[in-house]
Amino acid sequence: MESDGKKKEMDNSDSESNRAQDPDVASDSEGRISRQPSSYATEDDDELAANIELGPKVSIKEHLEKDKDDESLRRWKEQLLGSVDAIVVEENQEPDVKILSLTILSPERSDIVLPIPEGENPKGLWFTLKEGCRYRLRFSIKVNNDIVCGLKYINTVWKTGLKVDSTKEMLGTFSPQVEPYTHEMPEETTPSGMFARGSYSAKSKFVDDDNKCYLEINYTFDIQKDWPST
Repeated sequence: MESDGKKKEMDNSDSESNRAQDPDVASDSEGRISRQPSSYATEDDDELAANIELGPKVSIKEHLEKDKDDESLRRWKEQLLGSVDAIVVEENQEPDVKILSLTILSPERSDIVLPIPEGENPKGLWFTLKEGCRYRLRFSIKVNNDIVCGLKYINTVWKTGLKVDSTKEMLGTFSPQVEPYTHEMPEETTPSGMFARGSYSAKSKFVDDDNKCYLEINYTFDIQKDWPST
């Protein structure tokens, strides 16, 4: 009985040690253990994704022709692709994805609509946010020519040369259509306090499952005590 008690004591000690070393595990006020979701992808995740071998790219015309006698598949493809004309799409030479604009939405003020510059980075200060404010980003995305699989938004922010934030958000899979898509990011709150104010630099990228980059944009923004006057 004594040896069993010691074994349980050692097992409990090992469990506590493992939990202490695991950054995704936290205890509540009553000592219960809960696993917290990780906010950022690790370098191992990116390396694993880069090593995944994807199958050959299939055109929309081939998608429509393949298994065309299967009624359920045909209906599913029509739902995904809508009224896309395969012949017109095949001849269209526009980029698959074009990010048209970034809109900053906040309950404290009117929307800030920022067009994406063609083929260059925004010059000077791009926008200013109020400290401690709730906001979300909305992108307007035009998809042409082909289905875009697994479109992701990757954003990195620096202040005085130090990385202070990193975000990776899955936007989804999109088929070509005449009207742009809109995608809203989850709500965030800007940091506040004297040390949070000032200028930040950022890099945003939009990439798909093939790691094809449709936009990489570098810009600067400010966090200040109040919104700028309109």
